[in-house]
Amino acid sequence: MAGKKQGTFISDLQKEFAGYNGGKLAKDIVAGLTVAAVALPLALAFAVSCGADAASGIITAIFSGLIIGALGGASFQISGPTGTMAGVLLIVVANHGHEGVLIVTFLAGIIRILAGVLKVGALVSYIPIPVVTGFTAGVAIIIATGQINSFFGTVSEGVTILERLFSYTRLGFNIDWLSVLFGGFVIALMLLWPKKLNERLPSTLLALIVTMIAQIILDLPVAEVGHIPRSIIGEQRLNLFALPWKDLGVYISPSISIAALGMVESLLCGTYAEKMKGEKFHATRELYAQGIGNMIIPLFGGIPATAAIARTSVAIRAGQQTRLTSIFHSVALIASVFFLAPFLSRVPLAALAGVLLVTAWRMNDWKSIKQIFSKRMKTSIAQFSITLVATVVFDLTTAILLGIGFSIVMFVIKSNKIMIEIDPVTNRLGKKAKPTKVVYVDGALFFGSQGKLTESIAPLIESGVKRILLSLRGVPNIDHSSITELAEIVRLARKKEVELLFCGVQPRVESMLRRLDFYSLLPEERFYPSVVVALETIAKEV
Repeated sequence: MAGKKQGTFISDLQKEFAGYNGGKLAKDIVAGLTVAAVALPLALAFAVSCGADAASGIITAIFSGLIIGALGGASFQISGPTGTMAGVLLIVVANHGHEGVLIVTFLAGIIRILAGVLKVGALVSYIPIPVVTGFTAGVAIIIATGQINSFFGTVSEGVTILERLFSYTRLGFNIDWLSVLFGGFVIALMLLWPKKLNERLPSTLLALIVTMIAQIILDLPVAEVGHIPRSIIGEQRLNLFALPWKDLGVYISPSISIAALGMVESLLCGTYAEKMKGEKFHATRELYAQGIGNMIIPLFGGIPATAAIARTSVAIRAGQQTRLTSIFHSVALIASVFFLAPFLSRVPLAALAGVLLVTAWRMNDWKSIKQIFSKRMKTSIAQFSITLVATVVFDLTTAILLGIGFSIVMFVIKSNKIMIEIDPVTNRLGKKAKPTKVVYVDGALFFGSQGKLTESIAPLIESGVKRILLSLRGVPNIDHSSITELAEIVRLARKKEVELLFCGVQPRVESMLRRLDFYSLLPEERFYPSVVVALETIAKEV
């Protein structure tokens, strides 16, 4: 993400469109049409997969492209409904219906704007990679299991994965082989379609066209997408004057989940894409754009939107020049609604299930997963597994909190391992002076390491040594708990008439010691810049 100071939105726009000409316009149009070809089947699939109507997915792609694309933190971001968002929305639809999705989308938009005001975009970089990989894998499982009915033509009941799976034991698992044929064809086509051809004709679009034409001609008895109105305003949309203010509290938790997921996905997309494009990404501006877009989208009947790595990378590879690519992609989708709606309504649900099953597989970061397990990185495996299970069993917010919480605990445990080395003074000072020992401390001193110093130094004080040099050169930070422990060690040394000297105190540590009046316990002359200086000074005195 952008670490340098960036210009205003207007100045960045002027820079973006400097030297803009007909050639660049043509490239933006071609890139926009290419992205639309990828976005159309995905918009249908993601909307249907989460329990919403197909039209809401297209509406989301249209308005996110227009609003978020125009206001976003970079010229290259392409937003719309995504697989990870669809996985989380499954639970929202099951608990609150389509109206609940609209309310949650609006509230999540407000939360993202607040996140922009508070400039929390940089915090995303502190989420450990195994945690992100874990919840992505968890969402992939949610998406995949959510397609069982559409792919196999079966029926299930329940909200959670386990409830739906167990319901098959009661309802039976009667496979509709026509549905399997459609879904299997789509999976095979997407997996076998050459990458070179995929850049010109996306496999998802080809699969959509072939299955749609087959269904129109053969009119087979399989479930279809259903009615798609020739309108960019959904039949079900959010009415701000009819919000259930008394019950708004029940939507807070899913709104936070959607907002958090949207922030993570959008900012990770921006960070990834800025390397592809060689253009700086403005994280805070992106949060504002995402927030504004998600507040407006439900007013037209759309579902949550976020920046999508797949569509963004397609746009860049297709020759995207400016943010007009996102707008042209929306214009192409608007045209598809008005001219192709009757045909799109005939797409078999099993075909969309096939698209989503492949998408669920591909959305996993298999490289990171393989590395984590092949290298037997125990902490990373635990982070990944905890987040994955929590995502599937609970929700995104709980999963992220558990993953980060576990990471913090492991950090504290690992940081607790400070190194303490005790050396006797063997030079001429050791012969002429009182018995002297040097204690070298290496590592941060904080509450997690409390007690370690006392365990090492207290026995030394009790052993009859007359002078201890405590070297803190290897201590970069110290907190209140450890300063309190040091104060107790000073008091113990004074009680036993042991001379305690401090050496090599780092500026940051010294600042903390002074703030907590530690220097009132010892005179300034007890502090030396290094062990060598302390020994030389003592040698002169001897």
